Amino acid sequence: MTIKRFPAYLRDMQEDIEGYAKAYGLDFFPILYEVLDYKTMNEVAAYGGFPTRYPHWRFGMDYEQLSKSYEWGLSKIYEMVINTNPAYAYLLEGNSLTDQKIVMAHVCAHVDFFKNNYFFSKTNRKMIDGMANHASRVRRHMSRHGQDVVEDFIDTCLSLENLIDPMSAYIVRTPKKVSEEEEDQKDKSGRLRAKGYMESFINPPEYLAAQKKKREEEEKKAKRRFPEQSQRDVLQFLIEHSPLDNWQRDCLEIVRDEAYYFAPQAMTKIMNEGWASYWHSKILTEKALTAAEVIDYADANSGVLATSPGRLNPYKLGVELLRNIEDRWNRGQFGKEWDDCDSMEQKRNWDRRTGLGMKRLFEVRKLYNDITFIDEFFTLEFCIEQKFYSFGFSERSGSWEIMSREFKKVKDQLLRQLTNRGQPVIMVEDGNFENRSELLLRHVHEGMDLDSAQARDTLRNVAKVWTRPVNLLTKIENKGKLLRCEDGNLSERSAEYT
Repeated sequence: MTIKRFPAYLRDMQEDIEGYAKAYGLDFFPILYEVLDYKTMNEVAAYGGFPTRYPHWRFGMDYEQLSKSYEWGLSKIYEMVINTNPAYAYLLEGNSLTDQKIVMAHVCAHVDFFKNNYFFSKTNRKMIDGMANHASRVRRHMSRHGQDVVEDFIDTCLSLENLIDPMSAYIVRTPKKVSEEEEDQKDKSGRLRAKGYMESFINPPEYLAAQKKKREEEEKKAKRRFPEQSQRDVLQFLIEHSPLDNWQRDCLEIVRDEAYYFAPQAMTKIMNEGWASYWHSKILTEKALTAAEVIDYADANSGVLATSPGRLNPYKLGVELLRNIEDRWNRGQFGKEWDDCDSMEQKRNWDRRTGLGMKRLFEVRKLYNDITFIDEFFTLEFCIEQKFYSFGFSERSGSWEIMSREFKKVKDQLLRQLTNRGQPVIMVEDGNFENRSELLLRHVHEGMDLDSAQARDTLRNVAKVWTRPVNLLTKIENKGKLLRCEDGNLSERSAEYT
């Protein structure tokens, strides 16, 4: 891998751009740049920005795809930045000076987002070291058990890396404390506290008998089923309860750890890229560009924000929605009075000159992810202005078509695409299904059936880790189905889905 020495003229450019960014209020970690040729850039990109990552054939496959795409003119990586402290960013050697200015301003905003957005607050800021540690552990396992054996198992783990609970890092769970009053009110028999003359009324024999039966059933059920409650982090359950060898458990822990590191980036893709695009545009057009660079900047920026029919550009949606928020809060287009106004003409000319746009943008950057961002700020007026529509596959024509321009349908489809990163939610229901040490998973059905081929492949891979039969309860065409994998063989039967 060839890394170029960081030139002095780029260092001066970095100082200028970062000075402008800080003057606007951006707050970011120190940024360390490295200049790479296109081949090395593709190598680093294939490793997800971490050249120290563990060896695996999948990264080679990603490299081939990126290289071919660059050589055929289909795509080009201008920059890359990773969420660490200090942040590491990579510049492409062949970029023009204007491109390098865009990239540096873009990176400043990304690192500001990494540092200040709540959903990045739980990530490992020293993941460069973490990835290197993961790599040394995987290489050690390969030297002991063979490269092919370890790679095959990591293949299986990687196919399950989305079976985590992305929100678990932000939930603080504490055991429920029973107050002294509640303890006094009820003893182990279920009897409620009562004075002697009220005993027969407060604790009749039939009530005590029913309480005893209920308690016995709950205890019996608790002994038979684990986990006691549905568990969304399937990987964690497999790590804790699968009969794995130590090296296999270690590999699965590595995959899970990295999946949680990358999860916030998937949860904030639209906001993160929109924030970076907003600030690189503002910094360059107001401060950093010379008159001779304006046309080159406009050409490059139009490529970043270009959209094509039927495809969502996160850069475009993010920056336009942020600009819309800034404009609305500058003009006072929020609050009860605004919401109660039914006149489109009055709303078009609404301007209370509140000047709160920039303050609101920094609040949004700090507190929101893509789902809450779209849910709160994707309004009817914005949908009409940006000409959004929902699309789907038409059986009649055999092609993808515009299905609706109705605001609710458009917004609902957009939110569905973003919920759990557009992937199904799978829960662990029972690790001792039907008292046979089988695993029961449950698909949380929210109107969309599972992709049949992917569901079956995933079931096979879960069974490889669990080493015993695995079942998946889901709905197919509104009918409950239980998919089962035993020794690699798949079967399906009707089942009750409630």
